[in-house]
Amino acid sequence: MVARNDFPPKNLQEFVAHLKSADDKVNEGHAGVGSVSFTTCTMFNIMTGAKPTRVPYSGTGPVINDMLAGKLDYACDQIVNLATQIQGAKIKAYAIATEKRSPALPDVPTSTEAALPDFKVSAWNALFAPKGTPKEIVAKLNDALSKALSDPATRKRLEDLGGVIPEGQERTPEHLAKFVGSEVDRWGKALKTAGVTPR
Repeated sequence: MVARNDFPPKNLQEFVAHLKSADDKVNEGHAGVGSVSFTTCTMFNIMTGAKPTRVPYSGTGPVINDMLAGKLDYACDQIVNLATQIQGAKIKAYAIATEKRSPALPDVPTSTEAALPDFKVSAWNALFAPKGTPKEIVAKLNDALSKALSDPATRKRLEDLGGVIPEGQERTPEHLAKFVGSEVDRWGKALKTAGVTPR
């Protein structure tokens, strides 16, 4: 959760209260319907009762630029897109929606610490293969990916950007299948509640 540097609220609790009282006088930018920034703020707005004016952009870059220029009040996005601006004190960070603080942003509290414990969101990436791909090929791909994620230089780069690297059983195809199913269910409910429908 980030906002322009001169946005009045000092912490997440004040931020939520401000959004609820200001309603559509506050604007929220996102990188287009279906983007991580759109879905994350959709979840946040549902949970807090905020009803901002939602402004679509053609990507995260223009969102950040307008926030830096003071034309946009707030946004929700991935740490990897925001870390540099937060570290440079160019934008204000209220919380990250993860279980633990990010090594890239150690001074930014988690949503649980900031009194919004049910707000947990993470953008994730996975390696998929076509249905029916032989198990031995899936196993080879999985092994190669796991080795890459264990490489010290790769790990450091991903962690410096704010990434969280899965470990152990979290790297298996079985875990991924269950995780994808739970994410489809979770986000499907949230988007349906918000009135977002596929075109």
